Amino acid sequence: MKKLLLIATGGTIASTKTEGGLAPGLPPEELLGRVPDARTFCQVDAVQPMNLDSTNITPSHWLGLAGVVEENYHRYDGFVICHGTDTLAYSGAALSYLIQGTRKPIVLTGAQKPIDREDTDARQNLLDSLRFASCGDSGVCIVFGGHVIAGTRARKTRTKSYNAFSSINFPDLAEIRDSRVVRFLPCGETGKPVFTKKLNDRVALLKLIPGLSPEAFSALGAWCDGLIIESYGVGGIPDAYLQQLDMLVKAGKTVVLATQVPQEGSDLSVYQVGHRVKERYHLLEPYDMTLESTVTKLMWVLGQTADPEEARRLFYTPVNYDLLF
Repeated sequence: MKKLLLIATGGTIASTKTEGGLAPGLPPEELLGRVPDARTFCQVDAVQPMNLDSTNITPSHWLGLAGVVEENYHRYDGFVICHGTDTLAYSGAALSYLIQGTRKPIVLTGAQKPIDREDTDARQNLLDSLRFASCGDSGVCIVFGGHVIAGTRARKTRTKSYNAFSSINFPDLAEIRDSRVVRFLPCGETGKPVFTKKLNDRVALLKLIPGLSPEAFSALGAWCDGLIIESYGVGGIPDAYLQQLDMLVKAGKTVVLATQVPQEGSDLSVYQVGHRVKERYHLLEPYDMTLESTVTKLMWVLGQTADPEEARRLFYTPVNYDLLF
């Protein structure tokens, strides 16, 4: 019987009603008490390093979660992290970069409704996550609504439905059907685990809209070390922003030019507005990466190096299926 560690962080799954709305309140022991069938296939201990609505999750919390896994790595066969859904995809991506090469499953899950409600999805999601963590597959993943999604490929695509998460530009790794794990792809981690203890959170996101003032570039650029620009279609920079982009690059900022379109990815070589900036400024391009992975990978990369060429190498090194190009 596999020995697992449940890491509770709060979120809807552990929430209770208050006068001001739902707020995390249930301890991890109560979560486990709602899934008694788990005792037939695994032994679970629990810790609660934080108790937050996931809206309040920050990069420091990702480092804390990675630290909990590292501290307990040799004591358990797998890990299940209960997490709020709003930033679950960011946390799944961040942990994919902070914990690489793990031969043990690190599963994130949550729910659209609290676990103490009759019509909740929480009990099934938690039971599925414990079951998948007991099957021995490696790597960081998200289990939600019966789907097993690589930690770098998940996105919350529905705010209320139980099938809240989708795998973007990549197939599901597996599904949980009638208490069975049906695998489609092998989990991608091999070797010895490597834990990273540093992120650079001076990363900003600028989403282009028609008529956006060029001053937005200089305002964000004054603060950040890395800027992700979400452009249109397959990617490009409008003429009005070229001077600001030139200033950012000369100031040593790492600039990533992405697309606002969630499916199929960027390709800056297609149109002149994309080709010219890629060639002139040597920008990074995330291709088919999710926004969540692009943000967290850039934080991880800039936490490891300030050298532009090393940053480029790390950014383009695939991790947990995050990049196919």
